[in-house]
Amino acid sequence: MKLIHTADWHLGKLVQGVYMTEDQRFILDQFVSDIAMEQPDVIIIAGDLYDRAVPPTEAVDLLDQYLAHIVLDLQIPVVAISGNHDSPGRLRFGSQMMQGQGLYIVSELNQQMEPVVIHDEYGAVHFHLVPYAEPGSIRHLFDDESIKTHHDATKAIVNQIESNLDQDARHVFVGHLFATPKGEERHNTSESERPLAIGGAEHVDASLFEPFHYTALGHLHQAHFVGNETVRYAGSPLKYSISEENHQKGYLIVELADDGNVEIEKRLLEPKRDMRRVEGYLDDLLQQEVNDDYVFVRLLDEEAVQFPMERIRSVYPNAMHVERRIPRSERPERAVQQMERRRLSDMELFRAFYQDVTGEEASSDEETIIRDALHQVMTDESSTKER
Repeated sequence: MKLIHTADWHLGKLVQGVYMTEDQRFILDQFVSDIAMEQPDVIIIAGDLYDRAVPPTEAVDLLDQYLAHIVLDLQIPVVAISGNHDSPGRLRFGSQMMQGQGLYIVSELNQQMEPVVIHDEYGAVHFHLVPYAEPGSIRHLFDDESIKTHHDATKAIVNQIESNLDQDARHVFVGHLFATPKGEERHNTSESERPLAIGGAEHVDASLFEPFHYTALGHLHQAHFVGNETVRYAGSPLKYSISEENHQKGYLIVELADDGNVEIEKRLLEPKRDMRRVEGYLDDLLQQEVNDDYVFVRLLDEEAVQFPMERIRSVYPNAMHVERRIPRSERPERAVQQMERRRLSDMELFRAFYQDVTGEEASSDEETIIRDALHQVMTDESSTKER
């Protein structure tokens, strides 16, 4: 069975105040053209179809147009889940009616967790669609107070699936989470993706997915495998922040053999506009040819520059950000520390702030209070989006 694995479309995305709709349409045109050529058996979309719970009308129309083309015109089934940016209610609407046409969207879990079963000439392939959910929701679903973290929640879900696993079938897990080889804490590779939890509670041990022949994941925007080559992130189809400048964007083609072995090939997509850094002196940059890329400009001029964005946009009309490199000799020590802290996690920022204000390190009790407060803020934000 030939699968195409994609994720993190983030339709309706705003980057530096710029709607990416035109760029998303351009890249999706390439994607469906490739689908028509490849003729896969199934398309997997592993969450974050939209960028926010209440997407703009243009994003809704975009998703409707391309899903209809894939499912109705090309007659290729799509299996999809909601991610942490999506509204489960909006994605769920009409999904039961569309299942008969080949569109399977799961946005909320139930205890049965029935797989979507699709057959090829070798038999059944079970797609276990597990949308993003807060650990608290899974704790309530299983009535298990020991579920505290995303790893705990995923383990409970996998155990439930495994208890009913058909040993004669091939199995594909589709999830939206932050997996690391042993569940260890790691930083995200993209500034455009918000954390799922605070203080390491978002990380999931990739070894949990050993019962499955292939694991199709979403959430992280850089394509890579985790621990085992069959546990994969497809990455986002476009760059959504300058932190993704060096990502190679595309999708994965997965060939699932009759014995469950897989072969994986990455295919690249060419964006309408690249997103990249540009550095130089203003006079030199103004001599360049006009370029439509989304650029983040760092000026090397030591003296102040008047109206830098307006002047840069005469060459780079889609420039998103302009800054001037300040010589280190001009930077107050505290400013240097603040620049370094931009890359810290929330808890690391709290520790540094506490140290600055009190001159002492925060106690474990104080860190626990802050960690719980941050998690509650994130939970309240997620709940607000559902209303």
